[in-house]
Amino acid sequence: MITQGSKKEEILSKFALEGRVAIVTGSGSGIGEGIALGFAGVGAHIVVAELNRERCEAVAKKIRAFGGKALPMVTDVLDNQQVKNMVDKTLAEFGKIDILVNNVGGTYATQGAMLMEMAEESWDKVIKINLKSTFLCSKMVSQVMARQKRGNIINIASAAGLRPHPVQLPYGTAKAAIVHFTESMAVQLAQYNIRVNCIAPGKIVTAGTAYLSYMGDSHERARKEGAPLAKAGQTEDAALAAIYLASDASDYVTGVTIPVMGGPYMGGIMMKYAEERWAGKKS
Repeated sequence: MITQGSKKEEILSKFALEGRVAIVTGSGSGIGEGIALGFAGVGAHIVVAELNRERCEAVAKKIRAFGGKALPMVTDVLDNQQVKNMVDKTLAEFGKIDILVNNVGGTYATQGAMLMEMAEESWDKVIKINLKSTFLCSKMVSQVMARQKRGNIINIASAAGLRPHPVQLPYGTAKAAIVHFTESMAVQLAQYNIRVNCIAPGKIVTAGTAYLSYMGDSHERARKEGAPLAKAGQTEDAALAAIYLASDASDYVTGVTIPVMGGPYMGGIMMKYAEERWAGKKS
């Protein structure tokens, strides 16, 4: 319990994940890799769940290089049997599962597609990779956590799921559904002492966002698109939010979505107006 006279070490210990076992899906790159490395840095044992074998092994190697424990698991999280195998091997290796991060997702070929032109297969693919993966992993892992009477599930949504987006219709729809799924799971699983929360990243610089380079520098884009902090985020920003939600520091927090997007979206026009109003008034 933190009191007025608590020492810094006591407070910081609330953020530690020493000895806890975390499955992080899609952790071979991008935000998933950042979260996996962040968790390992504060003492967690990591199951690197990744479809690409080379990336899976590479992240596990990074974790082991600084003394962490990692179990690489090449897993298709859209396949029920492979998810079950991942859970079984995690239990065989570590004996428990404390944390699940549902990070797998993507927009794929629908970027920029309009409703009247969108192929049914493209819609289905985006909904499936974002929603089914989260459902299957949550279902399987929550069964383990319910037996343990303790657990922590963190879903990764997106800024696109919190506001309308003209060129990310299926992706934004799926991520909005994940926010609702988070809230509903939090209610259902509270009786088992399982907390469920969500992170909604905004403009995060990863290898996966390289295709947006035609729109210019990420920081400049963030300013033009209306992020009050006027800069792009890093994978570390999402990782730090995940550490908070996975740790005892957030022990009384469930069913929430934390936006990691540089502030409330204002829109380019409103951002320009705000900057004009602020001009000359900064100390």
